[in-house]
Amino acid sequence: MALHDKAAFDRAAFATAFEDRISETADACVGCGKCFEACPITAPAGLADFNGEMITTGVRSLLSGGEWPDVSAKWAQACILSGDCIKVCDYGVNPRLMLSMARMKLSETDSEPKARRGNGVKAFAKLGRDIKVLSRIQLDDAQLARLGQSSAPAPNQDSHQNPTLNPGASNSSSESGTTASVPPDVVLYTGCNVLKTPHIALLSLDILDALDVSYRVLGGPSHCCGILQYRSGDMEVASRMGAATIDKFVATGAIEVLAWCPSCQVQFSEINLPNYAAATSLKPIDFTPYMLFLKARLEKLTTRFINPVPMRVALHAHPGVDGVPDAARALLRAVPGVELIELGVPEVGLMSNSLRPLPQYQRELQRKELQAAANHGVDALAAVYHADHRELCAHEGEQPFAIVNVLEIIAASMGLHQTDRYKQLKLKQDADAILDDCADLIAHHAVPEAAAREVVTTAMLSDQPLPLQGKA
Repeated sequence: MALHDKAAFDRAAFATAFEDRISETADACVGCGKCFEACPITAPAGLADFNGEMITTGVRSLLSGGEWPDVSAKWAQACILSGDCIKVCDYGVNPRLMLSMARMKLSETDSEPKARRGNGVKAFAKLGRDIKVLSRIQLDDAQLARLGQSSAPAPNQDSHQNPTLNPGASNSSSESGTTASVPPDVVLYTGCNVLKTPHIALLSLDILDALDVSYRVLGGPSHCCGILQYRSGDMEVASRMGAATIDKFVATGAIEVLAWCPSCQVQFSEINLPNYAAATSLKPIDFTPYMLFLKARLEKLTTRFINPVPMRVALHAHPGVDGVPDAARALLRAVPGVELIELGVPEVGLMSNSLRPLPQYQRELQRKELQAAANHGVDALAAVYHADHRELCAHEGEQPFAIVNVLEIIAASMGLHQTDRYKQLKLKQDADAILDDCADLIAHHAVPEAAAREVVTTAMLSDQPLPLQGKA
C-alpha cells in the first residue's frame, strides 16, 4: 500500500475520530458493572466494597460530560491494564480503553490546555534524555546504528534493504523515510524504553536474522506512539505523533509491525490505528507482539536450537497483551534442557511499571515472587518485558538465581549472546562506579558528565520499586 498523502491528511481528523469513539463507547456501555467485578485491583485500590454498577455508570457519565462520583475517577486512575475486563463485556465495549478515555478526560478537567501540553513536553523531554544517555553509555556506534539510533548508516545497509542480495546478513536499517527496493517482511518496532536495556532489542534482531526474516528497525523518541502526550491530556499532539509514526511504518512497504513494548502495543492497537483507519478509511498495517510472532514460527525456531540450556526457569509475566504469557511459556518449554517452574503467584497488569498507581501492591507482588522463586530452587527468573527487567534485575545480587529476559534463554540455545550491560551496571548500585565503568563511551558519545550522573541516579538506580535488602 502506498504511503498516505501527508499533504491531504488532516491531522485534526485523527483526534476528531477519537472524540467520536469516546461518545460511541459511552453510548455502548450499559453500566452493568461486570468489568468492575472482573478487575483484579479493586481490593488493592480500596474499592472492593463499592457497587460495580454505580462505578461504571459514573465512568460513562464522565465520558459524556456529566457528573461522576470520586470512586469512578479513582478506579480509572488505578487501572493497571490487565485486560481481564475486556473478556467479560457483553456489549462490545473495551473497558480498558474506556478507563483510558476517562483518564484523558480527567486530565482535561484538572488542567488547562497549555498546562497539559507543557506536561507532555516535559515528560517527553525527560524520556528522550534518559534513553539517549542510557543507550549511549552501553552501546558503540555500530550497535546504535543497528537499533536505528544513529544518523550513520547501519553496516552493510544496502544488503539489509534487499535480503535477496545477502540472505545471511543482518537485515536492519536505521532509515525510516524511504521505501526499500524490496519491502522487508516486517518492521521491528522497539518503541522507546527498550533502548534502556538494549541487549533485549539486539537479541530480537539476532533471532530474526537466524529465522531469515528481513526487517527494518524503527523506534526511539523520533518514532513515538504519543502515549506521554495522551496521558497528559494533549490529544492533538498525541494524534500528530501517532499518525506520523504510522506513516513511517507504511513508508517501509512492510505490512506487519512487530511490537516489543506492550504499552506501544495497546496505544497503537486500541487508539492510534483505529483512529487512523477512521480518519483515512485505510487499514495501514498489522501490529503483532514479538512473542506471538515467534510462537507462530515455533517449528522453524526449534530447528535453530542447537544447545541444551539445562535450567529450572520461572516466568515473570503480565497478561495485559492477550496471548503473550502463553507464547512465552511455549517458547521456553521448547528450549531443550529448560524445566519451566510455575510459582503460583498472581500475574496482573500490562507490565511491571503499569502497577505504579498501586506502589504497595506492586512491591508486595514482587516480594512474593522473588521469595517463591527462591523457595522453588529455580536457576533463573525470566521476564518478558524490558520494564520488568529494569525493575527486577538488581535483585540478582541478593538472590540465589539469575534474573534474565526470556530472549536470553532462547538465544542461548541458538548459540547467540548479547551482554546485559544494564544489569551489570545496575548491580554496582553506585553512580560513581557506573560512570567510571562507562567513561570511554561517555567520552566517545560526548555525554555531559552531569547529565550521565543524573540519568544513572534517577532513571537506573531509582527504578527500584522493591528496595534491595543486601547480598544473599
